[in-house]
Amino acid sequence: MRRILMLLIGFSLLFLMASCHASILKPANSVTEREQPVFEEWEISKTFVPENIQVVGLGDSLTQGVGDELKVGGYFTRLTTAIEDWKGVKGVEANNLAKRGRRSDQLIKQLEDPEIQNVVQNADVIFLTIGGNDLMKIVKRDLLDLKESSFYKELNNYEQRLDEIFGMVRGLNSDAVIVVGGLYNPLSIVTDDVDEFENIINDWNEAIEVRAVVDGKSCFVPLTDLFNSNENMVYHTDFFHPNAKGYEQMANRYIESIDKCGLLELSDGKLDM
Repeated sequence: MRRILMLLIGFSLLFLMASCHASILKPANSVTEREQPVFEEWEISKTFVPENIQVVGLGDSLTQGVGDELKVGGYFTRLTTAIEDWKGVKGVEANNLAKRGRRSDQLIKQLEDPEIQNVVQNADVIFLTIGGNDLMKIVKRDLLDLKESSFYKELNNYEQRLDEIFGMVRGLNSDAVIVVGGLYNPLSIVTDDVDEFENIINDWNEAIEVRAVVDGKSCFVPLTDLFNSNENMVYHTDFFHPNAKGYEQMANRYIESIDKCGLLELSDGKLDM
């Protein structure tokens, strides 16, 4: 009896050892594989690390800030102050090269200057107003006999000069965001043909806007409605330039337009409002 009991115990031990051995040698494909985590692609925004940017003003008295009785610097300085709060901006270095009385042909001449070219080459944002003095040249010349045909004849020349200006700037700097302001009608004091001249202004503005759209990295800023009366213009020296209130409204309009144009896209992701 004892011998039978010992045999049973032995067989039981052998069975347990065989079971453990089979478990250890279990095929690998029966082991549940661990799922690998899947990470979504993530890209750091270019605005994440702020940088110092160069802002340049080109063109005529509107960008120079003539008429601003507060001596703040017109829309240009007001805007450069606002730019300091843009995403991607650590600091702003502003260089206003605009000058009172400058016409489009004179701006082309200025852009041929090596020192000016160097400034434009390093610009991140360029603010431009040009064309008002081209119009005023005709008004002063034909003041007593203003004809619609004279403005459209000059418009053809102006369009060619605009093409040259955009071409010169892009030849120097293909990345800068160009923000170009439109024209407005300050001539209600010298002509009764307000509606007729409004049509002329609209056609000149269309020429500017078309160039901005074709450029692809530019933004057109409409200004006509801001100065459809003399309320926001300088009275004590002329009726052509904005006063401080007018420049404040211009700066706000620039910000609105830049936002609509899509600053992030225009700047290739480097700047945002």
